[in-house]
Parts: sequence; structure tokens; C-alpha cells
Amino acid sequence: MIRIQGGSTIRCHPAEYLIGNECCPTCSPGSRVKTDCTEFRSTSCQPCSNGTYMNQPTGLKNCLSCTNCDPGSGLRTKRSCTLKSNTVCEPLEGFYCIDSKENSCVAAEKHTACKPGQYISSKGTASTDTVCSDCSHGTFSDGTFTSCQQHTQCEAESQLIKPGTSATDAECGENSHSYVVPLVIGLVVFFLILGFALLFLWKKGLCKCKIYVP
Repeated sequence: MIRIQGGSTIRCHPAEYLIGNECCPTCSPGSRVKTDCTEFRSTSCQPCSNGTYMNQPTGLKNCLSCTNCDPGSGLRTKRSCTLKSNTVCEPLEGFYCIDSKENSCVAAEKHTACKPGQYISSKGTASTDTVCSDCSHGTFSDGTFTSCQQHTQCEAESQLIKPGTSATDAECGENSHSYVVPLVIGLVVFFLILGFALLFLWKKGLCKCKIYVP
């Protein structure tokens, strides 16, 4: 450090700081100046108190305040503050860092949520946002898929109830014609059995019904 006063230049060593007309020894990282040096004594240093730090040799009388990683801002503590280093913050799960300083995240935003009809083409990380892409024709996604799914194709025995969209699958149901034939066959069999039963009873004389035989 250099200071010019009254035409004379005072040069301090890199490990010293200037106070008045004196060059005083700096305090080491993790501590602060308690009292400045004089011509009779050296600098008096004191360790940083809890919640503060000093990461380099200093001539300051106050340590720096530790950063608080605020969960409300999408941050969490990656490395706790020490006497010699500040807190290191990182994004919470589901967030990504949009601003950093000295290897610590200072601002984060929540990952983008893909909309129905879109799929996650690139999953978000601690440093990048989620990338969404639109589904192509004939496919769908509710916004949480990593790829769009093909619409369900209705089988022969079923019919399309609701067409698929880019956000929803197609819906299939029973074909109304699929049980017409079995129903007709069932009725024919029923009346045949009924006819034979009545004929049998009539021949046995147990039935007084009139049966017309052409």
C-alpha cells in the first residue's frame, strides 16, 4: 500500500495495512483487527465471531457477515460458513441457478413446468432450466413425460369413444354391434328350447296348450 503525505511516500508491505502514518501487520484470515499497531506494539487481532468470516488477511475491524441460503428463494446450504470462508449456496431440488458469485449461487428460479401437449426434451439441472417441446400429430403427453406417447388404437371389437389430443390419449369402448349377433343367437336358441319343451309336455298330456302345427 502506498500513501503520499507531505511530499513523502509511505509504502506498506502486502502483509500490512496503512493506518494514519503507520503500516500495521494485517490479521490472518478468520480474524479481525482488535486494536491497531503503534510504534510500541503490533496489531492486536481477534477471531471472527459466530456468523461472520474473513477469507483473507485484513486490516478491518469487523468480519464479514455469513450469507444465509434462503429456502424461500430456492436456495439451500451446500457448505456452511466457517471463520475463513463464506457460506456456499446451491439451488433446491427443482430449481436452477440464475446468478452466482465466488462459486456460490445467489439467485435461483424454479424449473419450467411443461404444459399438457408438451414433453420434457431436456430435464432441468442445478444450472439449466427444463426444455419443453410440442408433441407431434398422433401423440400425446400430460406435460410430465420425457417423450410423447402414441394414441391408443382401438381393437376390432371396440370402437373409438373419444379421439386423442396432444394432451390426452384416445378412449375406446365396446362396439355396440359386437353383441348383436350373440343376442340374436341366444334368443333363437331360447325359443327353440321353449318350443321343444311345450311340444314335449303336450304329447305327454301335461299341457293343455294349443299348439299349431302346419
